[in-house]
Amino acid sequence: MSLFDYVEALQGGLPWGRFLDAGTGVNSSLWSTGLTTDAWTGVTAAAGHADQVRASIGARFRSQDRLLLGNWTDETLLAGEVHDTVLADYLIGAVEGFAPYFQQLLLRRLRPLTGRRLYVVGLDPYVVGPAETDEARMVREIGRLRDAVLMLANETPYREYPAEWTLNAVASAGFRVLSARRFPNRYKTKWVNGQLDMALRRLPRIGDRGLVESLALTIERARQEGLALCAERDGLRCGADYVVGCEPI
Repeated sequence: MSLFDYVEALQGGLPWGRFLDAGTGVNSSLWSTGLTTDAWTGVTAAAGHADQVRASIGARFRSQDRLLLGNWTDETLLAGEVHDTVLADYLIGAVEGFAPYFQQLLLRRLRPLTGRRLYVVGLDPYVVGPAETDEARMVREIGRLRDAVLMLANETPYREYPAEWTLNAVASAGFRVLSARRFPNRYKTKWVNGQLDMALRRLPRIGDRGLVESLALTIERARQEGLALCAERDGLRCGADYVVGCEPI
């Protein structure tokens, strides 16, 4: 069962109504605009993401739908509105790049906007904490290398939070948890290449050319080792995504 299949199972026969994709991206927008909704609103803080979403959903975009560029730190964003269903798809981690340390306040910010259901999709952190297997150590190494390069390139990496933190945070924000489930991850070749290619693209932004050359070699070494382990183990099993379904109290 996919993450969005689980969200649909939790929703059951409840109408989706007015739908807010609070941190919209290609995947969440393609899924949510395929639902039977009264209106759809997508919000992103990145202009590039907005362009990708607009291109992806294409003709699905209706006259009552909106795609907004904004930051949840802006208290006027969607002020006074109520949406029957709110989706925060990997928004807990992604918001770090646009509003550092805002995660707890983000959920409080979404509370008055939520009419019936809030669904939070998240990722247990893998760049911190113990790594008990070769696969987990490889995933952690790739994640740490990616984040180090992003910071050297003057970007802020995502900050993921575990499911337990999210359960406590939604409760503190005024929601009742209805269901929570983890979905174990197995990272494939596409993930290994995608994370390391992201790091490679940032290297030109780093001024120290000697450091850039060393990082480029480290990235390619990690790629070779990661792809080899992927092939040997049929993917890198490490950590989990999770879905938390809740309703306002």
